[in-house]
This record gives sequence, C-alpha cells and structure tokens, in this order.
Amino acid sequence: MARLAIVGGTGLSQYPELQRVDNAALDTPYGAPSAAALIGRLGGHEVVFLPRHGEGHTLPPHRINYRANLWCLQQLGVKKILAVNAVGGIHPAMGPGHLCIPDQIIDYTYGREHTFADGTAKTVQHIDFSYPYDPVARQILIRQLTALQMPYSDFGVYGCTQGPRLESAAEIRRLAADGCDLVGMTGMPEAALARELEIDYVSICMVVNWAAGIEAAPIDMADLMRTLENCTREVKRLIAAVAGALIV
Repeated sequence: MARLAIVGGTGLSQYPELQRVDNAALDTPYGAPSAAALIGRLGGHEVVFLPRHGEGHTLPPHRINYRANLWCLQQLGVKKILAVNAVGGIHPAMGPGHLCIPDQIIDYTYGREHTFADGTAKTVQHIDFSYPYDPVARQILIRQLTALQMPYSDFGVYGCTQGPRLESAAEIRRLAADGCDLVGMTGMPEAALARELEIDYVSICMVVNWAAGIEAAPIDMADLMRTLENCTREVKRLIAAVAGALIV
C-alpha cells in the first residue's frame, strides 16, 4: 500500500492519536532526518509521521535537514505528503484561527540545501514547479473542510521566509505587494524536494497570527500559542477525516 506521510510543523511535533506500529530511524546520503519517523495507524490506515522540527521542537526552520527528511520518507514508500504549516495571515480573509489550502508559493529563503541535484548525479533534474501542490489532494482537503464546516480558504500564496525571527512590518508590506497571502518559514525547499522525488505534496496552513503590521498592536506570542493549540486540534480532526481518501 502506498503510504501517506504527515509532516508536522510548529504545534504538531507529536501525534499521540496514532497507534504506533514501528519507528524508523534511517540513515540517508544527506545526513540524519529531523527525527525517527513514526509508522502508525490512524483510523485503520497506515501512515508515517515525521516532526519537521525534531522531537521537542528543537530545529529552527533554516537548520532543518529537508533533504534527509524527504529521502527518508521516500525510502519508507511514501507517495503522498500532507504537510502542516503554522503561518501568519496577510490576506484580509485569513486571520487567526483560519485554515488555508495554499495553491502557490514564493521562496524568499537562502542558504538552504534546496535540491538533490548537487553535482553528484549523472544529470541535472529540471522539475516543473508551476503548480507546487498536488491538485487532487487539495480538492480532497477542500471538500472535507466544507463537510466539517471549518473556516478555510481554498487558495493562498505562501511566502516562505528564512526565520526563525518573525518578519518586520516593512517585509510584510513587500510580501503583500508580491501577492503573498500567507507567510511562513518551512514551505520551501520541502515542496520542491518532494516534487524532485515524485511525491505528491499538499499543505494545510494554520493561520496563528496576523502578520507584522497588519494590525496596529504588536504580535502577542501568548495569543499566538493559544490559537496554535486550537488550530492543531482542528487540523487533527481534518486529517482523521481525510486520511483514507489520501491513501490511494
């Protein structure tokens, strides 16, 4: 059976709802992944869970070994990745507590190992990245969000910044002018690496705060964490509802 992988971000570093089957700590040509992958069952369906930031959320976005993570998942037979990302809202309709299934991404990161084409392969791979997210998986999520009556957006341009600091208000104005609806720190190079490995990739973005400067008040980290906790509960409910449909 083709496996579904859940890549957990901020707020989702553990998944106690999974019935553990095994743990897989794999070596890769690119070093160690963020953590051992948990192979478990969710509603009778076998899935793989990998916490992007490591156990205990110790890895900042720019220090995550994205290549090792994706290589590990491929070796475990993963054919589809459901990524969970905590983001800030830029679009007026995408405030705290909102869920978004993004359809596009802009990469503002730098210095990250962003491709498997590192000079060791026989040929350079030029992937088509016109549409970064798998359209079939996106529609499955959108239909289920509608059925669950959760507030969501079925579009969104994700601006991926370097982190780990949050952005300045001027940087958010720049992202807005570029057409970004959301801002996060982990969407790239994860999405592109999945495409290089021919793994279908889709994201659930949890809006946990207004991006800098959208509101007059500064970002309240305590409010952010409360919203993150609430969003994570809703996302787990969504994942439980769609896991079977995503495993095909």
